[in-house]
Amino acid sequence: MGGLSSGGWRERVSPSDFPGREPGPINVQRYRQVPAYSGIATFLGLPLCLTPEDLRAGGVDVAVVGAPVDMGTGHRGAAFGPRAIRADEWAVAHTPSALLESDTRINPFDELVVVDYGDAAVDPMSVEASMEPIRGVVREIAGTGAVPVVLGGDHSILWPDAAALADVHGPGRVGVVHFDAHADCAESVAGHLASHATPIRRLIEDEHIPGRNFVQVGLRSVLMPDDELLAWMREHGMRSHFMAEIDRIGFPAVLDRAISEALDGPDHLYLSIDIDVLDPAFAPGTGTPEPPGLTPRELLPALRRICHETPVAGIEVVEVAPNLDPGNLTAMNARKAIFECLTGLALRKKGLPGPTYLDPIAAGLAGEDETTP
Repeated sequence: MGGLSSGGWRERVSPSDFPGREPGPINVQRYRQVPAYSGIATFLGLPLCLTPEDLRAGGVDVAVVGAPVDMGTGHRGAAFGPRAIRADEWAVAHTPSALLESDTRINPFDELVVVDYGDAAVDPMSVEASMEPIRGVVREIAGTGAVPVVLGGDHSILWPDAAALADVHGPGRVGVVHFDAHADCAESVAGHLASHATPIRRLIEDEHIPGRNFVQVGLRSVLMPDDELLAWMREHGMRSHFMAEIDRIGFPAVLDRAISEALDGPDHLYLSIDIDVLDPAFAPGTGTPEPPGLTPRELLPALRRICHETPVAGIEVVEVAPNLDPGNLTAMNARKAIFECLTGLALRKKGLPGPTYLDPIAAGLAGEDETTP
């Protein structure tokens, strides 16, 4: 009858399966310095937590969790995104204590307690059935006060991820900053309400996130939004910044607008990063590439700045399909995106000034009073 029982895919391992283990993060690496291609693939080789009790006992600030879903895109390979991002060799070695963000000269792991939280349960035959288990795991992370960083998976997971934040902080109190080539607010796809093209519609209709609290950056799809969908977006007050606007006034000006809009009302922000916001030259491993897009030099500092200057309470990076990118460039940029987000969170916790904090030496300002260009 097959190797998966009807409910085994969502049955949690119980703490009683590990008698005598005190709650807290578990270091699953055997050696102090582990190459990125070796050891047990937690994010950057970080310690592992399995329960909310582990998160609380460890005083965890950030918990990285996988949501390996790709049915919402039509099985293009995004389910393998979490493993690819964890195992990517961007940092050469899984040694967080040795990492330094070059623009700010900050090691985020000096300021933050960051762990891996494994993966959410996923029904390999149903994207719809996977939504509630993902929501539950993200909610239990956020409920401890830690920031969930969700590794997708396709963009259908924005629905349960952002809903989980609204469960914890309250409906209408969470905004979403959404980097994407696509609007992702269609009514349905081939009759399916849960897909990578529909999560924003679901969140607005379920009254988790008001339309005016969605701030979108990088839209440029050749298919959507059509005139009808664009009218719906405007009717619901969504703030959407297309690539045409970026081309017209420049990315820094659009980013200033997006940050101002993101702070217009919500107490907490959820940062949703679809890797296809990058130009396919920098992220070929994604199911729905759309040229021309942002460059890493534009996106990565923007993510750091948003996490520094706004009350970000959750982050996701989605649509990494490693099977479509034999050079691993997409996974590398996804992992660097997370690292820049962590740096921004560390800057905020450390109380360093914004906007756009830069280390004076790195910025060529040594000996000067200013710390911004």
